[in-house]
Parts: sequence; C-alpha cells; structure tokens
Amino acid sequence: MENLVVCQITKLIEDWIPKEASVAIAVDNKYLDYYAGLHDIEIRPGQPIPTGSISERVFHRQGRVETFIDDSVFGISYYGIGYPVIGREGNAGVLTVILPPRYSLKKQTPLSFLIGKQGEFWTPIPVDQITHIEGNQKKTWFYTTAGQYTTNYTLKYLEEKLPDSFLRIHRSYIVNLSFINQIYRDIHSNLKVKLKSPEFSALTISQTYIPRVRQTLGF
Repeated sequence: MENLVVCQITKLIEDWIPKEASVAIAVDNKYLDYYAGLHDIEIRPGQPIPTGSISERVFHRQGRVETFIDDSVFGISYYGIGYPVIGREGNAGVLTVILPPRYSLKKQTPLSFLIGKQGEFWTPIPVDQITHIEGNQKKTWFYTTAGQYTTNYTLKYLEEKLPDSFLRIHRSYIVNLSFINQIYRDIHSNLKVKLKSPEFSALTISQTYIPRVRQTLGF
C-alpha cells in the first residue's frame, strides 16, 4: 500500500501540484505520511484523522471531495482536494492536496464594494479604496483614507471573496497590496507592513502568514 501511494503522490507532485501545496496521505483512520509545502497545516504522521477534515470526508463519501476547511480543524484554514486511493491489497486510503484558502477552484466573482457602517449611516465603499481590514473584539473594521467603517462580514469570509490584491497577513489583518509602502523588520525582528497613509500604524505579519506573504510578493 505504502509504495503504491508514494508512487501516486510523486506523479501528482511532478504533474501539477504548486509549491504552496502540502500533501497528506491517510490510511486506516490515521495519517501515514505528510509532505509540507509553503501552506503547512503541520500534520504529523501517525496522527488520527480529525472529524471535519478533507480526509475524513473522503473516507465517509468514498469519493473525491473539494472544499474549504476553516481553522477549527487544524488551527489553520485551507482549501483541500481529497482523492480516494486503493492499495494492491484493496485497503482504502486518501490523498489530500492542501492549498491556501484562496485556491478555491469554484471562486465566485470577487467583491467590488463593501457596505460600511459609520454611526447610523451605511455607505457602499469600492474595495480599491480600502487600505486594510481588521478583526477586533468580535467586530470587523475596514479602513480608507477618509475614515473607518464596520461590516457584518468576517475576515474569513472576506479573505475568500476579495480580489487577489488583498492579502491576509495576520489572524487579525487583511491588507490591500496597493497601499503597502514598505515591509521591514522592527527591533524585535518582527516583520511589519507600513502603509502609504501615515495615519495608520504599521501592521505585524504573523509567523503563520510569513511564507504566504513572501511567496505572493516574491521576496
């Protein structure tokens, strides 16, 4: 079983899996092997398959599964594509390709504006005017050079629905790449994003998102 699975996964990696992807192999309700890419959800070989994961769903359905999985399963959200694989002895396994959340193959038309609330007024704001978005105290705020607004959308939803010009850099922040002035390290070696608008404080890039930021921006 193991040799057959390794051959299958090697062929898939060579053919089409991007460098951002991680790959997990599951057999008999546990993970047999794991190949970490840039989007690493840190699966350990021998770890039981958690409820709600792509692997668990493929075992249950006995067929291909493709969907977004939030961070309640592994602590890191991902977009997964799972395939059932069969060994020579007939025992069932699952191969799961783990991609960043934005890799939805069925992604709808990105949002072009957000309705922002300011006091008792609601205003449609084109997304290209938004500098960054923040999740704070169970509320979502978005900012423009003209002011700040609240929205009913969560960061998780916005990460999936905004154009590719927006990038998640932290559990609490999404930034508009068009408004980034500099990326630098502070005196504590934390990676920071300085926006073009001087009224905004620098935003921290968390360790979890550094590989994605580097890959997206090419540095």
